[in-house]
Amino acid sequence: MTLSIAFPLQIVKALISDLRAILELRHLAFQSEAILLNDYTIQPLTQTLNEVKEEYAKGLILKAISDAETIIGSVWAYEENNTAYIGKLVVHPSFRNQGLGAKLLAAIEESCPARRYELHTTDRSLNNLHLYQKLGYQKFRTEPWPQGYSFVYLEKFS
Repeated sequence: MTLSIAFPLQIVKALISDLRAILELRHLAFQSEAILLNDYTIQPLTQTLNEVKEEYAKGLILKAISDAETIIGSVWAYEENNTAYIGKLVVHPSFRNQGLGAKLLAAIEESCPARRYELHTTDRSLNNLHLYQKLGYQKFRTEPWPQGYSFVYLEKFS
């Protein structure tokens, strides 16, 4: 069931108190990826709260909220050597295909100004690849994975 996003939508910096909810959202949102890959050992599904806290300390986590209490999306990034590495872009399954992923990606780019942006997904994640390429990201590397799929790395220059 798809729910419509109640506007006004807010995308703001996550607080440390949000990290458990963000971890739970990641676990939920990446179920579809695990099914697609037939691999339930992917890092977002095995990630711990302490690992999310380490990400929080290293970079920036944004959250999308449709009201004051419900986190319906999130994205993480950190900057190193003029490159912002973007990861864990998630949208609650009930709110997908409404432009929230694109809004989160634009917000993290705006919040982490860098000369170059990099992210990755799998070669089976055709919707993700389409979104990223539509937003100006270009493939620059593919890395085969032992489980039978490949990671596709994409970059965008500002």
